[in-house]
Amino acid sequence: MKPLQMASVIAGLLAALVTCPSSAETIRVGIIATFSGPNAIWGKQFKEATEVYVAEHGDSINGDKIEFIYKDVAGPNADASKAAAQDLLVRDQVKYLGGFDFTPNALAVAPLITQAKVPAVIFNAATSSINKQSNFFLRTSFTLWQVSVPMANWAAANGAKTVITAVTDYNPGVDAETAFASAFEKKGGKIVSKIRMPLQTTDFAPFMQRIKDSGSDGVFAFLPAGPATFAFTKAYNEGGLKQAGIRFYGTGETDETTIDALGDQATGLVTAYHYSDAHESDLNTAFTAKLKQMFPSSRANLASVGAYDGVHLIYQMIKAAKGDGVKAIEAAKGLAWESPRGPVKLDPETRHVVQNVYIRRVEKDPQGRLINKEFDTVQQVPDLGFNP
Repeated sequence: MKPLQMASVIAGLLAALVTCPSSAETIRVGIIATFSGPNAIWGKQFKEATEVYVAEHGDSINGDKIEFIYKDVAGPNADASKAAAQDLLVRDQVKYLGGFDFTPNALAVAPLITQAKVPAVIFNAATSSINKQSNFFLRTSFTLWQVSVPMANWAAANGAKTVITAVTDYNPGVDAETAFASAFEKKGGKIVSKIRMPLQTTDFAPFMQRIKDSGSDGVFAFLPAGPATFAFTKAYNEGGLKQAGIRFYGTGETDETTIDALGDQATGLVTAYHYSDAHESDLNTAFTAKLKQMFPSSRANLASVGAYDGVHLIYQMIKAAKGDGVKAIEAAKGLAWESPRGPVKLDPETRHVVQNVYIRRVEKDPQGRLINKEFDTVQQVPDLGFNP
């Protein structure tokens, strides 16, 4: 090698030694969710989907290492969520937050992320008003308005004249009730009664009798995924409502983590939702196969796809803005990508995901597995409950 060439090579190596190690850093991402107690399924699904995304896309971006830190808040607990966020922001110096299974847990961190200018991506919590509480909230899950209005429109178009609503008595439940009732009445239907049930109850027998006595054509239900949803759907069948001709209209009540336990009694239940693990696309096939490979006992559901897309959004913000929260939010607005659920984009005004909503019926696939079979699609639905 000639002297001039050698000098050039040495200069290049020195430049690399000087610039690369000093510019590379570890960007920490805090995930706040429920990892213990009756609702621990949320944290499990979030964490597994996050690890699937990292396995597929690596744990570094432009030379920076991405590190996830998980915090357990043990259920709907605003105080625990606030404490976890303070710990992550102050002690761990996280540049992004994610997770948030329950609405109170997300609302509790709004002042903190606004002050710290740290983007927080909501993987599930589904009350429309959350994103109004801070310009640093983004959401990759859904809102109850987004899925309940399509459900009401489909019910009205398919023979329902009278419906009774039964929802859990907290913000998402009220959102679901309001969204379904207003859309159903606009289509000429009648809401005969509205039932609000305690958040922690799993005894639905008294409510089933009220629904049965209402004489309505159908019942629209909303409960948070988990034990309560399973118990309600089971009570609907065991209470003889299906045999009485009262049709079931729901959203996430036949979630993939409970559908097997519901068994054949779930067959025929109709819901409107943004994700089914039986969604037919190459990307969803790859996603569910990777999840199965890494976690053989798991099954993808709404929490999985909310986390998978949430981590994708965080990766895109890091690529565009590294740890600058203000620039990251601007980069995220209007971002579009292909998700395992189908095409999605982030509404630049609401910072909420715009997505297809699918009308599904519980059926058995050729292997005899119960699935949410999509049979109709409402294209590219925004958050219909967001009021600026």
